[in-house]
Amino acid sequence: MSNSTNESKYFDLHTTGIGYLNRIREVKPRKGNPFMAVTVAALKGSTDSAEYAYIDCNVVGAEADKLIRRCQEAVAAEKKVLVSFRIGDIWADVFTYSSGAKQGQAGVSLKGRLLYLAWIK
Repeated sequence: MSNSTNESKYFDLHTTGIGYLNRIREVKPRKGNPFMAVTVAALKGSTDSAEYAYIDCNVVGAEADKLIRRCQEAVAAEKKVLVSFRIGDIWADVFTYSSGAKQGQAGVSLKGRLLYLAWIK
């Protein structure tokens, strides 16, 4: 007699780095459960002249959700909150600008799932 399991197996794409938290918010969709979202301004390039890559994230997991909620007040007060992060399954989302100088033009936004925060400063 053999024991077999029907576990699903996945390939995980994880991105790690450090960056600043922006736009912490609770999203309340019409259908489905509310969830936390945040934009991470990930640092990249030379330490002398760092650049930012902005990644819009859904917060996944109870621990990450708790930590993001703790940072919400500081981010709302425009304090710089630096974190070490792990984001899963990054993808590009194409959209059309609806207003402003780029109205009607296509734009691209990076999206992902915030899985883990190693530290917060």
